[in-house]
Amino acid sequence: MWDFEHGERARDLAEQFEISYTVPSLCAEALRKGEADIGIIPAIAFQSIPDLAIIPDVAIAANGAVRSILLVSKVPFNQIKTVAVDTSSRTSVALLEILFRRGWLSGREQIPRFEPMQPDLNAMLSACDAGLLIGDPALLVDRTKYHVADLAECWKQHTDKPFVFAFWAVRKAALERRSDASRIATIFQESRNHGLANVKSIAKEWSPRVGISERDVVSYLTQSISYSLSQEALAGLARFFKLAQQLELISTLREPEFLMETASLAKARC
Repeated sequence: MWDFEHGERARDLAEQFEISYTVPSLCAEALRKGEADIGIIPAIAFQSIPDLAIIPDVAIAANGAVRSILLVSKVPFNQIKTVAVDTSSRTSVALLEILFRRGWLSGREQIPRFEPMQPDLNAMLSACDAGLLIGDPALLVDRTKYHVADLAECWKQHTDKPFVFAFWAVRKAALERRSDASRIATIFQESRNHGLANVKSIAKEWSPRVGISERDVVSYLTQSISYSLSQEALAGLARFFKLAQQLELISTLREPEFLMETASLAKARC
């Protein structure tokens, strides 16, 4: 979001976009209801919301340990019967279910009961055997006290692919109102690039908010997270979608459709 929040560019973009902030699952609902035109959504939401186009080459992904999507348990993984889940990212919840049902977490196929809860680890572990933590709370977990699994790391170990948690998507109906649909992709890609060029400034701002050192913020943003939809990432996304369908976590399987493709088709029809 760098260009949307800093300097001259932010003033220019404010004339083009009205911005609001919430968690990815609610971004997806806003797109579903037509209350937003563009949103960063959990990857799995793409399969259940019709008429979306993905902004190419911008994502929240991980090619190994992500550090901020953790299963934290009081007991060994093969003894887990209940899991408190933070539902702010439906993709992470779906990934956790896949890991359990494939036996990739515990060495045996199992289906614990998932209980939706707020991301408070103490409350989660008071009510359940384990908790799924997403985002900043996960970065603060003392891993010496619990059994901890990094979901993206587990995925990488068993598929040898990156995992894509979220990406930007656009409602096709909104594209019909713009003559410069292809420019949207460039705006978001450039903002990502400028943000990565200013990671130290971001770390200085966010370190006291999150409660970790500036060095750890830089490490997290540059090593744990990948912001590109590379061919390897797309292969990982395809594998995730296929497993989700096989395990009936989604009812249909749609091929990813990208903004530039949609804009080209609309232009051809004109």
